[in-house]
Amino acid sequence: MLTPLTVAAVQTPSIPGDVAANARTGAELAGQAADQGARLCVLPELFLPAYHPPALADLATDVTAVGGQVADARLDPVRAVARDRQIVVLLGAAVRDEHDRRTCAVVVADGTGEIRVAYEKNFLCGPEEKALFVPGSRGATLHLDGWRLGLGVCYDGCFPEHARAAQADDVHGMVYPAAYVSGSEHRRDVYYAARALDNTGYVVYANAVDGVAPWAFNGGAAVYDPEGRAVVRGPNSGTSVLVATLSPEALAETRAGHTMLTDRPRMMPQGETAGRDQVYT
Repeated sequence: MLTPLTVAAVQTPSIPGDVAANARTGAELAGQAADQGARLCVLPELFLPAYHPPALADLATDVTAVGGQVADARLDPVRAVARDRQIVVLLGAAVRDEHDRRTCAVVVADGTGEIRVAYEKNFLCGPEEKALFVPGSRGATLHLDGWRLGLGVCYDGCFPEHARAAQADDVHGMVYPAAYVSGSEHRRDVYYAARALDNTGYVVYANAVDGVAPWAFNGGAAVYDPEGRAVVRGPNSGTSVLVATLSPEALAETRAGHTMLTDRPRMMPQGETAGRDQVYT
């Protein structure tokens, strides 16, 4: 039986290239989320190095993963808040693995204080990302207090097939760290509400905010309910920690009334990834 799960979607700027400073900021914001009862705190895409392609040319912005484990001491504040406050923290990172693959990834810090790679962005957006990273080839499901949440990053959410593929794992919703540039507010607000309604599940959307053009971002972090309505939404500027509680009753009621998942054709979705990783916390 599911019980209510309180989550936080965060919008905040990052300092380009300063992984240590951004990790300290992330830890502080995760602490604020924990103060409001959150068990899960989601920070934006590439939060640790900042979504700033010129700065990402410096490989010092990478965190190294060996066997999926991240031991970078710059992330110690995040480890500490996850362990001490028993909050799961998801945050975007540029990850380089032992095979010298560099991905736009989500890393997870859990109650043990361990940090692992949880998911690698499948769909890279634009020439800058494609020059910097290689795409991931697998989906991932985060398990937390009985909830199963599919993971994606930003442009992944523009593909209905990506979220629908997660339903093969019976997920209750999706989590999307993102970095939407200023001027894209309409698309930002349509895509993630649609992914919630398409799959009658919650969506937790954390976005970058502010900065200097062309790498200025528009906030609007939100949690969407299973009918695609924003339970909470941040403004287009400034740091915000948006907290909402996912309701098992609302999820069940929506899925009983809107039966797209049970009525959908039983065919392989186009673009489904080769496999799916399970991320237990």
